[in-house]
Amino acid sequence: MNQIMLSSSQLPGLLITSGDQASRRFVEFFTANIRNANTRKAYARAAVDFFAWADDHSVTALPAIQPIHVATWIEELGQTHSVPTVKLRLAALKHLFDWFVVGQIIPVNPAASVRGPKHSVRRGKTPVLSPQEARLLLDSIPTDKIAGLRDRALIGLMVYSFARIGAALSMKVEDVYTQDRRLWVRLHEKGGKRHEMPCHHTLEQYLHEYIETAGLEGDAKGVLFRTIDLHSKELSERPLPQANAYAMIQRRARAAGIDTRVCCHTFRATGITAYLKNEGTLEKAAHMANHASTRTTQLYDRRSDEVTLDEVERILI
Repeated sequence: MNQIMLSSSQLPGLLITSGDQASRRFVEFFTANIRNANTRKAYARAAVDFFAWADDHSVTALPAIQPIHVATWIEELGQTHSVPTVKLRLAALKHLFDWFVVGQIIPVNPAASVRGPKHSVRRGKTPVLSPQEARLLLDSIPTDKIAGLRDRALIGLMVYSFARIGAALSMKVEDVYTQDRRLWVRLHEKGGKRHEMPCHHTLEQYLHEYIETAGLEGDAKGVLFRTIDLHSKELSERPLPQANAYAMIQRRARAAGIDTRVCCHTFRATGITAYLKNEGTLEKAAHMANHASTRTTQLYDRRSDEVTLDEVERILI
């Protein structure tokens, strides 16, 4: 579900039968309580799916929902969805029903006692490029056109500053600035956190060439990474959507002859792994990546992949 449901015709039938106060409380949960757009979208999808399931199983009002309903839905969901998805959707229901309890729509939270599937992650799934592949990709991007300079600067930003794609695409021109005779970048991360760090000398070159060629210096409040106008082939004033950035990355990787199925997070993981390989510390990597815990950073550390490959090659037959 891409939009917040506001009209009564868009609300789940179970909510409508539960009354106007329940419907209003449901809308307020997504509009007033959740600020992150991605969380809002994921939680809304979970809520709508569950209410549709409940409606199919003859549950006609919110007070009629029991823990067994939630548990059965979770059990069925586990047969078709991954464990992280199941756990996320259960978390969404728990938060939503807590909101209903506080608003005195229902007396107790029917999802509170339901346990989700166990899930332990010690190694991330994000595809990672070797330093040689990352260098090949960056060098393969033609820079005779503004699109190439933009794409190289965006990929370089994610590699050398460990930036999330969302933070990179939300940057303004003023978020690239000089301090102590060095170029710095300012990233607006999740939860409203502002993260600043100096640029690697290679990233500094990429950003300078892109900003100067595009003539963005005088547009401090303008978005940094923009779409290309189809007619003029010049930068527009519209921000580059994340879907377009993903498609660009896929296209650039194929052109460079890279077989790894890269994604936007690949470059964050690639940069962290390269840093740690060169005797960087996990604590500093966590700080540079703006991670609250080094446990999160460890999911991006793929140095063990090389150890595993070396051991496999010992099988001489």
